[in-house]
Amino acid sequence: MKKYALNFWLLSLSSFLFFGSFNMVLPELPDFMRTFGGEGFIGLHITFFTLTAFISRPFSGKLTDTWGRIPVMVFGAAITTVVSLFYPFFLNIYTFLFIRFIHGFSTGFKPTGTTAYVADIVPINRRGEGMGILSFFGMTGMGIGNYVGGIIANHYPIDVLFYSSAAVALLSVIVIIGMKETVENKQKFSISLLKIKRADIYEPAVLVPSVVMMLVTFSFGTALTLVPDFSEYVGINNKGLFFSYFTLTSLISRIVGGRLSDEFGREAILITAMLIVAVGSVYTGLSDNASHFLTGALIFGAGYGLSFPALFAWVADLAPDRFRGRGFSTLFMALEIGIGMGAFLAGRIYGGNPENFALVFSGCGGLAFLAFFYLVFKKK
Repeated sequence: MKKYALNFWLLSLSSFLFFGSFNMVLPELPDFMRTFGGEGFIGLHITFFTLTAFISRPFSGKLTDTWGRIPVMVFGAAITTVVSLFYPFFLNIYTFLFIRFIHGFSTGFKPTGTTAYVADIVPINRRGEGMGILSFFGMTGMGIGNYVGGIIANHYPIDVLFYSSAAVALLSVIVIIGMKETVENKQKFSISLLKIKRADIYEPAVLVPSVVMMLVTFSFGTALTLVPDFSEYVGINNKGLFFSYFTLTSLISRIVGGRLSDEFGREAILITAMLIVAVGSVYTGLSDNASHFLTGALIFGAGYGLSFPALFAWVADLAPDRFRGRGFSTLFMALEIGIGMGAFLAGRIYGGNPENFALVFSGCGGLAFLAFFYLVFKKK
């Protein structure tokens, strides 16, 4: 990373700001929806966001490999900046969900370009470490964004939270402007680049890590949807506190997990990670007080921290160099399926009844166990 050291750290800083920007608002969105009668649609604010991110992935993957990593990243971050400014003006459920739909394009583009760029500049034998550092910054942004968002919402009108989110997203754009492009035969943007063929949608070389990603992120989609209400149920006022604890162990395990995946292999680390996620999901769902709830967050975060650097490094290993963007877009599509379906099903099963918390989170633990057995079978 010596030659590209500055660009690597700029990318990491940009990810910190980008993930912080849209995670600032997440814990407060269920209450915001209730202000205009959206109680029955809670969960869809995650599903719509991930749906459009999913739809945009084949485009971001193709554009990342042709138009370039940098313009794709700038485009994605710019969407978050603009869209965040419009939330206060859309105070009915249908226009709100439309804005969430548009907002999802940001995560459809920015992370695809970022991970492909990092895979380009990090040495092969340090990919796990590089992805671990990158995801460390991203998760730090998520955790701090959740926490700071809760503080802003508790002391200022909700409009201030949305405008703060836009300002942080704008900073993430400024950080990466002027960086050197890594796509050697970069093409000028044209409408023809938006024509998606069947081969552009899915990279078959990364099937196994994509399946694992889909199974494990069901629990994260569930947490995004239910943690705000679960926090109130166990007596926690700051709805972002769970994710701050989640982030604490996730940060530590991401750095360690990335290096371990370089040394012992991606599959070995992922098998361990799936077991930890399963235990953390079940433990969280069975919590009946704040102490147990936050302990579940710590276990949950440790498993996620181990899994993500290994998954992204594995895709960098498996995807053909000239289709690296497509490989990462496939992995992110699996992530969106997991988060979106997890959020949707959690909202439907929960139905405002706290007795269903254990059922939903235990089901997510079962899916993590399924990922464990899938990896063991594939390894054999």
